[in-house]
Amino acid sequence: MKRREFLVGGATAAGTAWLALHGFARSRVSVDWGALRNLDLPQKFQASDMVTLGKTGIRTSRLAMGTGTVGSGHHSHQTALGIQGLSDLLRNGYDHGLRFFDAADSYGSHPHVAEALKYVPRDKVTVLTKSWSRDAQGMRADLERFRKELRTDYLDICLMHCLTEADWTERYRGAMDVLEEAKQKGIVRAHGCSCHSIEALRAAAKSPFVEVDLARINPIGSHMDAEPETVVSALREMKAAGKAVVGMKILGAG
Repeated sequence: MKRREFLVGGATAAGTAWLALHGFARSRVSVDWGALRNLDLPQKFQASDMVTLGKTGIRTSRLAMGTGTVGSGHHSHQTALGIQGLSDLLRNGYDHGLRFFDAADSYGSHPHVAEALKYVPRDKVTVLTKSWSRDAQGMRADLERFRKELRTDYLDICLMHCLTEADWTERYRGAMDVLEEAKQKGIVRAHGCSCHSIEALRAAAKSPFVEVDLARINPIGSHMDAEPETVVSALREMKAAGKAVVGMKILGAG
């Protein structure tokens, strides 16, 4: 794929999340992508644009390289490429200006990301990963194991993965405390969560713990926690509080 084609395609994906956040998506309807391409947007976006994630101070590319399509049981469509195959894919993204690698324990993608990190400057790449641990002991063990699997001294972003409970900020305080302690020690640069219910998303919007939120968002409401306008309302609250919002399922899970 030529560089221009890659960046245009990536910008379209990133633009999908932008369109939703700026009020273009209001219902579950079919989308005229040709018309969207011709919208007179206030500015042009590129996949390789460098942006700052909320108040974290982390600067990275607008578009991230994901590794978890249908990711569960330590497997995903991307990890099916094999360690070398996915590593090559990540490195190709890096060569085209992408500086954000998204991983997770449940995707089984840590060894693949670690392989890619052998060939790129560690301080030029933002590595995000996610833990299913819900208590202090499990989170502490995960942070140690994740760094070994990724072969890195620190994690740029570590999220509590797939939260659904409305009271998660109280129920899982132990795991949250471990992440906050890890940030103080420089083991983690920023922490937060990924949400899979509107109740969890609303709790995340109000929680000072959440510095980065991974949210399901796309114009047609596919695989989302609620109707687009409902989700966008919570994301606007996050943005107003200085939190970083990273969109997932921006193409409706394919």
